[in-house]
Amino acid sequence: MRITFGSLVITAGICGILSFALLAAAIGSQYWYIIEINPLNTSDVEDMNSHSGLWRTSEGGKEYAFIANHSQYSEFELHMLSMHSVIVVVLPLSLVLMAFGGICGLVSSLARSPALLTCTASYFFVCSLLTLSGVSLYIIYSHQVLAETERLVGKEGLALVTTSFGWSLGMAWLSYGLELLTALLLLVAAHIARVQ
Repeated sequence: MRITFGSLVITAGICGILSFALLAAAIGSQYWYIIEINPLNTSDVEDMNSHSGLWRTSEGGKEYAFIANHSQYSEFELHMLSMHSVIVVVLPLSLVLMAFGGICGLVSSLARSPALLTCTASYFFVCSLLTLSGVSLYIIYSHQVLAETERLVGKEGLALVTTSFGWSLGMAWLSYGLELLTALLLLVAAHIARVQ
């Protein structure tokens, strides 16, 4: 079976659109981190659980936005706040850059230019690095917050608490993988255009 230039750029376009949609959904959703409390008494379990996204957290059915009031935070909290600020800049930036990458990909595939296709593939590699950086930083951020909470309340205080990453983070990881796949497909398309 012979792989054609057209099938490669169409597949790359579909992967790029899926990657964009997944990252947009992940950024807008609130299930990056989930905290479940298993009380000894089984009543009011729903009110004790919480989940958080990049912009808001939901505890007991009530939503709270992340608001920075620097005057009342400790040094550790200020460090976590600055780390969170980097995350909420890097991931949307990656999303915006992906949109521009899609336009560049369309133009370079219509022109069948190997140089433009290679540049667009490199551009998608940079976008994927931004997504990877944002997701990795979020994981580090979450682990540091959990470690500090454990230090403050002790292991016994967290014995009934279960923490996990949610489906929003999984969608961001899928977006990262699709960005890489888009870049690779564009590189192969550039090679085919050069050969032809």
